[in-house]
Amino acid sequence: MKPYVSPGCHFSDYLEAAAVLRQISTVTYLDAAEQQQTATGKIVDIYAKDGADWCRLDSGLVLRLDQIEKFNEIENQAGACGLLV
Repeated sequence: MKPYVSPGCHFSDYLEAAAVLRQISTVTYLDAAEQQQTATGKIVDIYAKDGADWCRLDSGLVLRLDQIEKFNEIENQAGACGLLV
């Protein structure tokens, strides 16, 4: 697996908000074969493990956050943190 790259700060905030609100969401991600996949469900957990951040959907699917390309049509801009001026 590739080295972990943190998602953009705002992207993580959207994931956490959806988990708290128990919102049904659509996640577009890259699988182990680098093929784009889509899953729909509720995020039930976001956690850190083995130097990376992960989320688990109610279906049992577990994704490393840098595998996620889009969340409810919001693009993951990896590493994009900082102040908006």
